[in-house]
Amino acid sequence: MELKTIITFIAMTIPFFLLTIWMLVDISMKQFKSTGEKAAWWILTLTPFIGWLIYLVFGFRRGKKPANE
Repeated sequence: MELKTIITFIAMTIPFFLLTIWMLVDISMKQFKSTGEKAAWWILTLTPFIGWLIYLVFGFRRGKKPANE
């Protein structure tokens, strides 16, 4: 592989990686109806390239932040 191809690939994947990390942190900080639902969102979010988007659209508002913050 050429260096330009490698740099382009890395530059295109970094945003997806950062968004995935952001969604995983968000899931970790929120309380869901059950532990199983939280685990399901974790697994779904780890789906490459689209998991974070599915969570952002359907799950972002489902969880509640703890009241003691």
